[in-house]
Amino acid sequence: MQKSLMTLSIIASFSLSAVEAEHEHEHISLHYQGKPATEQTIAVNKATAADLNFADKKAFEEFSKNLIAELDEPTAAILRADFSFIGDKIPDTVNPSLYRQAQLNMVSNGLYKVTDGIYQVRGTDLANLTLIRGKTGWILYDVLLTKESAKQSLEFALKHLPEGNDLPVVAMIYSHSHGDHFGGSRAIKDMFPNVKVYGSNNITKEIVDENVLAGNAMSRRAAYQYGATLERNEQGIVDAALAKGLSKGEVTYVKPEITLNSKDKWETLTIDGIEMVFMDASGTEAASEMATYIPSMKALWTGELTYHGMHNIYTLRGAKVRDAIKWSKDINALLTRFGDDAQVLFEAHSAPVFGNADVNAYLRMQRDNYGLVHNQTLRLANNGVGIQDIGDAIQTTIPKAVRDTWYTNGYHGTYSHNAKAVYNMYLGYFDMNPANLNPLPTKDESAKFVEYMGGANAVLKHAKTDYAKGEYRFVATALNKVVMAEPNNTEARQLLADTYEQLGYQAEGAGWRNIYLTGAQELRVGIQPGAPKSASADILSEMDISTLFDFLAVRVDSIKAAELGLLRLNVITPDTQETLYVELSNGNLSNIQVDKPMEADTNLYIDKRYITGILLGKTPLKDLLANGSAKLEGDKTAFGKIMSTLVQFDANFEIVPLPPTAK
Repeated sequence: MQKSLMTLSIIASFSLSAVEAEHEHEHISLHYQGKPATEQTIAVNKATAADLNFADKKAFEEFSKNLIAELDEPTAAILRADFSFIGDKIPDTVNPSLYRQAQLNMVSNGLYKVTDGIYQVRGTDLANLTLIRGKTGWILYDVLLTKESAKQSLEFALKHLPEGNDLPVVAMIYSHSHGDHFGGSRAIKDMFPNVKVYGSNNITKEIVDENVLAGNAMSRRAAYQYGATLERNEQGIVDAALAKGLSKGEVTYVKPEITLNSKDKWETLTIDGIEMVFMDASGTEAASEMATYIPSMKALWTGELTYHGMHNIYTLRGAKVRDAIKWSKDINALLTRFGDDAQVLFEAHSAPVFGNADVNAYLRMQRDNYGLVHNQTLRLANNGVGIQDIGDAIQTTIPKAVRDTWYTNGYHGTYSHNAKAVYNMYLGYFDMNPANLNPLPTKDESAKFVEYMGGANAVLKHAKTDYAKGEYRFVATALNKVVMAEPNNTEARQLLADTYEQLGYQAEGAGWRNIYLTGAQELRVGIQPGAPKSASADILSEMDISTLFDFLAVRVDSIKAAELGLLRLNVITPDTQETLYVELSNGNLSNIQVDKPMEADTNLYIDKRYITGILLGKTPLKDLLANGSAKLEGDKTAFGKIMSTLVQFDANFEIVPLPPTAK
């Protein structure tokens, strides 16, 4: 949709989003091809283009400024080859504003100088790899999504850097808890074993909370947001908003040795001779996040508090809602504290902003945009606007100067779903309309709607008429009820797929486009391979033992577990010298770390490193017992009974009703 309406952590989240996790990026072999844009979509996109200031090319200048070396063929192949179709002409099937962002992100294509002593590799992943020259070596800020991408990007940088090519990497810093900023860490550690690792406050816990405990659901949803199964073409993925997309490979995690102080908002550290002033920005774009100022270089690193677009207050793949007013205030804190001195602003995504005046203008506009989302949402809510209506209502509150600025556009976050996020943070999902308090489950509700509407044929008759007029939003709502109620109704299914497709072609947000187009694809051909997986072995290996058992607890079938009564277990890990007391009672698995074993039915002695293998199904406990790597005392069946209550998550659960042949 155009801006007035409006990805990929990986794995993700990175966070990586993203991405927010680990990817299986086999492309679908059927070469699924979408349909053309309708006349109505073409008209909507032309009207959108007429309101856009394409004459403003400043961002293209900044994205290409200070190029040292273009990506070579092997390095470019990490990500960019699939997007060679992006050209000068805007296709009918892409929102013009989104296509302009797709063109802009094609400019990032190599090693760039940010300022003296700071360089970036851009265009190999969703995030940028930043290199800061220290006294004895290189400091890396954010290390991309995958091990493979990080290795190739760093090797490319070290080959082409104009200084210090023979210096080691002595430190790496994670700005926040999304996968596209730490996922390549194992490659750096393997290349430079003595590297010292720094992270934002409480980063490991937040990585676990966002990528593991709800990881299966988030991975399935991320496949929609980032279009993991869509083709790269004018009727599929054109951009990931923050960059071209996600690299392919293994997401890893090396746990930081030093994390930001939890007691102070500001903390100054000297890393390899470089003084860095850190600001704890947790609760903004990520639950664990920090920004940095380097006084000697007059350089401000904003992490992911800013990028050339509007970010998510709520990410569509699913994550904790972010605090829009804190986000605005933290940008304001950076502006107030460093605005007089900063000569360059560089980010985890997008290109730098050069010059003090432009840095200040950029920060001010970003600050005000998030402030507007927060303040105007609550103004509307306090006047009785409900959560379903607030996404449209907020569009009328955004001043023209903000709307006309390219780097406030809703390529990643949108005014619509960000406003709903603010509403939800303060008031929850319920709008106080009694009709919305306890609706029927979706399939039962759909069946009654279709019945009340006079049956599927009556709905289809109206839907065809409205589709021909381009009234796609309500057609989607109505036909979704029909397909929910009658999954075998092929005519309704195909028209709903056509409808989603046109909504995707009109969407300014990359995530909106991908969600609509993935929904259309799955309605037509079912679920395709290529979805991300967030709970990677490397992330699980860094979880503390208590959190590992928290992960087990969310897999317990409570009804089955309740039949087992009370089971008590001490888990003693000789390698970490920890003791965890675990109880299965009333169908719930709880745990607590204790100083010494409690009275229990069973004592399990096992190194923590083996527990990860058990959780991933790669290391059977019986094998560890047989070879002496683990030992059981007391009731030797207790742990097995607990494990017998665990369910396997369905990685391909239904989002849109699947075609009968796909089930």
